[in-house]
Amino acid sequence: MNRLDSRFYRWAVVALTVLGTAAPAAAQYKPRALNDPATGEKYHIEAGADYWFPTSDIVIASAGSGALEGLAGSQIDARRDLGLTDHHFPSLQVQLRPARSHKFRLNYIPVNFTQTTTLKKDIVFNGIRYALNLPVNSVLDWKTYEIGYEYDFVVKNWGFVGFDLQAKYTDVNVQLASPLATEFAHARGPIPAIGGIARVYVVPNISITGELSGFKIPDSIDNRYNAHYIDFDLYGTVNFTNNIGVKGGFRSRDVGYLIKSDSGAFTLNGIYFGAVLRY
Repeated sequence: MNRLDSRFYRWAVVALTVLGTAAPAAAQYKPRALNDPATGEKYHIEAGADYWFPTSDIVIASAGSGALEGLAGSQIDARRDLGLTDHHFPSLQVQLRPARSHKFRLNYIPVNFTQTTTLKKDIVFNGIRYALNLPVNSVLDWKTYEIGYEYDFVVKNWGFVGFDLQAKYTDVNVQLASPLATEFAHARGPIPAIGGIARVYVVPNISITGELSGFKIPDSIDNRYNAHYIDFDLYGTVNFTNNIGVKGGFRSRDVGYLIKSDSGAFTLNGIYFGAVLRY
């Protein structure tokens, strides 16, 4: 065998060896299927929990009732007049998804402020006057239950776009207690809402989701009654697997009502962090 034939033989052996080892490796590689949903989109039940760190702006007024009916209530700024300070609150969510485009949702956010202050001015609440320099304990309890149905009319591997119909049940209780008197005001009831939602996967396991919903009863229907509800949520989720992920975002909730001479305006805005589990 001459030198040229020997060199050709050695290169042929090397080439066959490389091809022989590469073929099994290539056979093990499976490209992502075109109809394979992103990580975190394969589930029928999803449960989430997070902690919300909002700043608050709360103003309430409650007129007298019974023998004190007709006595107008003061516009009470909870932060300035009652010494309210910001707290963090839990939020719980459960979602059932029988089909990829259909979701049933249940959300619950309990908000509670308890504080003590010495009044810097006279205020009237429920027909009772609380005088300047009087020590007052106050409780503002605001619970929101949300039941909704979501339909995603665009569903792709990159995300989805949909709308939802909601019934938000709001339960607001305000109590003022002093050495002279204890009074409370209570407002509750369902508020329907409609909204939209969109989610985009920037990479197969990281998504950005935006939600906006709201409802308003205008003054033109009856100037003694009106209400509005606006809920905005923007968050990102990192899915470690289809079954577990973490999220963080910004939530804004704005609720206002007028019932005859009683009124309330509750606005909370802030970031939150949490986790999701799926099955």
